[in-house]
Amino acid sequence: MKKTVLYSIGAAILCGVLFSSCTKKASDAKIPVTFAGTEAATTGQSRMMQAVADKLNETGRFNATVQVAGALSGDTDALVTQAKLGISLVVPSDPGRLASQFKIPDLNILMAPYILTDPAVLKKLPDTALFKEWQAELEKQGIVYITNMYNGFRCFYTTTPVKHVSDLSGLRIRGFGNSIGNNLARYLGFANIGISWGEVFPGIQSKTLDGCEVQVATADGARLYEVIKNLAMTKHYMLQSAFVCSSAFYNSMSPADRELFTKIMRDAAVEYGEIIAGEEKGFYDNMRKNGVTITDVDIAEFQKAIEPLYTNNDLGFSAGLKDRLFSELK
Repeated sequence: MKKTVLYSIGAAILCGVLFSSCTKKASDAKIPVTFAGTEAATTGQSRMMQAVADKLNETGRFNATVQVAGALSGDTDALVTQAKLGISLVVPSDPGRLASQFKIPDLNILMAPYILTDPAVLKKLPDTALFKEWQAELEKQGIVYITNMYNGFRCFYTTTPVKHVSDLSGLRIRGFGNSIGNNLARYLGFANIGISWGEVFPGIQSKTLDGCEVQVATADGARLYEVIKNLAMTKHYMLQSAFVCSSAFYNSMSPADRELFTKIMRDAAVEYGEIIAGEEKGFYDNMRKNGVTITDVDIAEFQKAIEPLYTNNDLGFSAGLKDRLFSELK
């Protein structure tokens, strides 16, 4: 099934690229690129990609289009795989997914529970030596790591109230299907169900899921308030959209076009990260308006529960990684 999905995505994009090339031969200097994501069109991540596409098109150098809400695939890893194979896609993944997909354990530090807690540090991240090292490792595998954008704090949305760590015990929660998600579940006591986002609403509705952990903009966009009535403000992950594209696509551009492309992406990531942070209160208010009870939990209790994740080094971090990251982000 996955091969069929990958083939379909690739065929759709490739046909579009070929059509663009054939019909615009006189102006084939324009660079075709598609921004593809799984979030609803209304979220900050999707609006950021549309803004980037618009700015790229305004330069006259690009023919950029946007496909969101899972239009090409509801599976982020599948989209990243297509980019790796050379399709001219820009995909918002996240550091934890990239760490698992490309076997770079240290990348998990960016998404590990309660490590990064201030969105402002992401503005400095692309200039750090660590980021450049991760870029080099990914490029060897066919992917260019462009930038990170703040995309909200993730909390627990459940059908039953969660006030303490023990309240999560035995619940079937949709989370990240990677080492970060599996270890969070291990130490907080819930069953981690790594299904695609599109399966979450019907899963909760049919009671095969007890909830999910997600950022509020996505929860609101999916109208989760229709099937869950409890939100625990654990803020266990500072979610980041890690934008990547094909190495073949990126290196096919001239140095000037690459610089322009990267600058527009990074500037927009900073701008929309701030927009997303500013919009969160309104989304939480809408949750309350739709009958969701929001509980301010004791975050220290949840932090203490996941301490063994770090003392046991379950994520396989290099020695001194946390100190090095914080030092480079100063």
